[in-house]
Amino acid sequence: MTDGRFITFEGGEGAGKSTQVRLLAESLRGRKGEVVLTREPGGADGAEAIRTLLVSGAVDRWDARTEALLHSAARRDHLVKTVWPALERGAWVICDRFADSTLAYQGYGHGLDRALIGQLAEVTMGRFRPDLTLILDLPVEEGLKRAGGRGGAEDRYERMGLDFHQRLRQGFLAIASAEPRRCAVIDATRSPEAVHQDILAAVTTRLDSSA
Repeated sequence: MTDGRFITFEGGEGAGKSTQVRLLAESLRGRKGEVVLTREPGGADGAEAIRTLLVSGAVDRWDARTEALLHSAARRDHLVKTVWPALERGAWVICDRFADSTLAYQGYGHGLDRALIGQLAEVTMGRFRPDLTLILDLPVEEGLKRAGGRGGAEDRYERMGLDFHQRLRQGFLAIASAEPRRCAVIDATRSPEAVHQDILAAVTTRLDSSA
């Protein structure tokens, strides 16, 4: 049995995370045994119910603290029901968003006290952290243009102002700068194939030479 690994994807709206999560999973399957795809908010029944509250409805539906609490509750359910059991089985778990999004969106984006977010993280997951975080970076205007073409009801965060999304991008870059051993910033302005190759290189270099 292989040792489990936890890989997270982060980035602003329209960065292409869902596509890259799928491509990485396809590359790892057959080489790493079980590969589990999941997402936040969501990834477990209770967490998916909370997701609906967070990603739809009016932009001002919640204040920043309420959002952080809801995300933390969803994360705890996700970890207990999905992530930790999969890692214990030796699976490689690939997650579309995780705790860095709470720090970026509610902390940098909405201005919530980052120390409070750190306290919530401690309560929710203790010392647990991803083995590798891939931050897909591109200019805000390009990301929002891409995201605007997707449609669908889960667009609450996309409808937040340009200044919010600029702060969000700077937040993700600050997180990567503060934790360079865990985080890799990937230029997401290029083709999906080129981005995927950079992601494979990061996984190979940082986690496993056979990936």
